[in-house]
Amino acid sequence: MVPLSLLSSAPPLPLPPSPSLPFSFILREMRILVVEDEAKMAGFIKRGLEEEGSVVDISPDGQDGLFRASSGAYDLIVLDITLPLMDGLEVCRKLRENRVSTPILLLTARDSVDMKVSGLDSGADDYLTKPFAFAELLARIRALRRRDRAEVNLRLQVGDLILDPLTRRVSRGNQPITLTSKEFALLECFMRHPDQVLSRTVLSENVWDEAFDSLTNVIDVYVNYLRNKVDRNFSPKLIHTVRGAGYVMRRPETAGEGAAENE
Repeated sequence: MVPLSLLSSAPPLPLPPSPSLPFSFILREMRILVVEDEAKMAGFIKRGLEEEGSVVDISPDGQDGLFRASSGAYDLIVLDITLPLMDGLEVCRKLRENRVSTPILLLTARDSVDMKVSGLDSGADDYLTKPFAFAELLARIRALRRRDRAEVNLRLQVGDLILDPLTRRVSRGNQPITLTSKEFALLECFMRHPDQVLSRTVLSENVWDEAFDSLTNVIDVYVNYLRNKVDRNFSPKLIHTVRGAGYVMRRPETAGEGAAENE
């Protein structure tokens, strides 16, 4: 095994092809959140995973990592345990309490049984001890990618609107609703943050990516698409505009609270 310290200053080592599926196929277009406060480590992981075809976002602390991960927009979370503002174990616990089932790979510098047990008990799917070889990180990610998580019930519900991230089915009042992939991701972001005003910047970072220009009207267009499908023929209206702030999905029992105007 090659220590990470020997790899961090060089590009990831070339990897042999898999006997079943090539690495690039398994990791291609995966969206991965790396929650790591050490910039050099985070950059190293990001570069390596992007070379494998993944889309990678970096979060520098536990609070920001929790917010981003709660969107449900990621296929995998690489989560360091030692973080500022909120440690990785607490982030992991809160995600599981909020029924976010995204696979979590913990990174820890402490190779103790107690730490590993604590991580798994907090809801992590696997752990990796620093320093590690990049090839091992890829192997852990592939294993988590293949793992069947169908036993986890993640159904989200706001009023009579129901979204199932596992089957990617949406319905309201028992009527099925067909959404595009972006509409689905946008709706899931709203439903994971009910009664919380989400700015265009937040929506762009969680549904699109960090390089997306939040000043364009694309977000407004997609919110309008979503309203036409989940609100137009139903009552009460769930998606509201908050002038000068963004959008909010209000639960029916809180719909009268706050100053919001539905467009």
